[in-house]
Amino acid sequence: MSATATDTLSLLLERAEGERDAAAQAMHAASAQAQAARNQHGELTGYRQDYQQRWTQSFAQATTMDIVGCYQSFGRRLDQAVDTQGHVANHADQRQVRARDALRQAELRVAALRQLIARRQAEIAKVAQRREQRATDEYAARAHLRRTAHA
Repeated sequence: MSATATDTLSLLLERAEGERDAAAQAMHAASAQAQAARNQHGELTGYRQDYQQRWTQSFAQATTMDIVGCYQSFGRRLDQAVDTQGHVANHADQRQVRARDALRQAELRVAALRQLIARRQAEIAKVAQRREQRATDEYAARAHLRRTAHA
């Protein structure tokens, strides 16, 4: 294998490692975003439950229709916010899964390139060893011929 081929493989490996590092950063960012979205969804869900409990207790006492209307209106908006945040959390989870898959693929490319480079280096070493063995054998054969010629 020529120096140019080795350089090319080294450049490919360097690029693949850069892509892998970028994919790792993207995966970490997607994980953080997904976690934040899930946390916010959980907080909204908890707030909605608290709100419903408080108002259920308040309705045990006498109340006006205006207050009931305000409760229902705010309750609908709160339900919408919880649903919307649930969708945001689901999308963030999907982005995290895609980022994890992209990272896995990038890691596989890096591993494959490293394996290819190792295989090529082993081939180079084997060729060099054969060359050295041939040279040693040839030297030994010439030395034997010289000894037999002088004898």
